[in-house]
Amino acid sequence: MRLKSEIRGFVVENFLYGKDDGFGDNISFLERGLIDSTGVLELLAFVETRYGVSVDDEELIPDNFDSVDKLSDFIARKAGNGN
Repeated sequence: MRLKSEIRGFVVENFLYGKDDGFGDNISFLERGLIDSTGVLELLAFVETRYGVSVDDEELIPDNFDSVDKLSDFIARKAGNGN
């Protein structure tokens, strides 16, 4: 749960100017217009720095990065702890 909260906090602070509009954890960042392709790269840098995981080019896909739920699942898998 802390992981989702941290991801949400990053998105809110960096892409919504600190104003959480209540978007759901399963809402697509790209379809909702929360993050564009440049934002995905910012999100990637956050993930690699904050969680110490290395993301391969082929892993930088919407299935891994396009919502709070998807990103938290991806980070948990990469970190190997399943949380």
